[in-house]
Amino acid sequence: MEQVKLNRLNQIAAQIRLGIIEGVHAAKSGHPGGSLSIAEIITYLYFEEMNVDPKNPRWEDRDRFVLSKGHTAPALYAALAEKGFFSRDELKKLRQVDSFLQGHPDMNGIPGVDMSTGSLGLGFSAACGMALAAKVSEKDYRVYTIIGDGESQEGQIWEAAMFAAHYKLDNLCAIFDWNGLQIDGPVAEIMNPTPYDKKLEAFGFHVISIDGHDFDQIAVAFEEAKSIKGKPVAIIAKTIKGKGVSFMENQVGWHGSAPNDEQYEIAVAEIKATM
Repeated sequence: MEQVKLNRLNQIAAQIRLGIIEGVHAAKSGHPGGSLSIAEIITYLYFEEMNVDPKNPRWEDRDRFVLSKGHTAPALYAALAEKGFFSRDELKKLRQVDSFLQGHPDMNGIPGVDMSTGSLGLGFSAACGMALAAKVSEKDYRVYTIIGDGESQEGQIWEAAMFAAHYKLDNLCAIFDWNGLQIDGPVAEIMNPTPYDKKLEAFGFHVISIDGHDFDQIAVAFEEAKSIKGKPVAIIAKTIKGKGVSFMENQVGWHGSAPNDEQYEIAVAEIKATM
């Protein structure tokens, strides 16, 4: 990837991380860890990969995105604000009663949100339905979904995977955020869903494994995904929970905790130092 583009994407990812921290700190609640781990993936989706229009959020031919791990809404909201769907000022109103940015994505109240999610497992199924609808309607749009590794313990994830392969949904790209931690501890100790690659291949997916923080690998993966015909694609993105904030990285306690004022200042300083 050319350096100018890489610098631009890194800058956007840093802005998204700032938006995550600002929102969760202001709300005094939320899920920063898993939001920070998908910053690069969601940056690439909205600023390189997907065909969307902030001025026309319900454009019929837009690409669709479903955040199946809906509790990491702060990342989605920060990306939508950075893209221009709404003002960045709204991020600091996260989870407030009079705000449209609630704890989980709401397709009826938030510009740019394609599916209301939060009940883990359901988002992947919704994405499959959108992809099948595109096939039936002979539309060219693509559907992307991000799935948590803790979420992948849900049986519905594997039912959706079976569905996607059965209907040859080659317009579907499922990204598994493999950060290794969930609310109760290490995913492998709670209920180990790995190996993702072999399981998804057995279900009929074309599988690509990447470092989910490396824009070069991310770019190559999405280009490869678009070249695959006759089967859905899964991108297994190895990430670090809490990435970008030193005291949050790989710490399970930051799955669903908000930083206090002192921690907020440290986090903001660390993120700004990368800009």
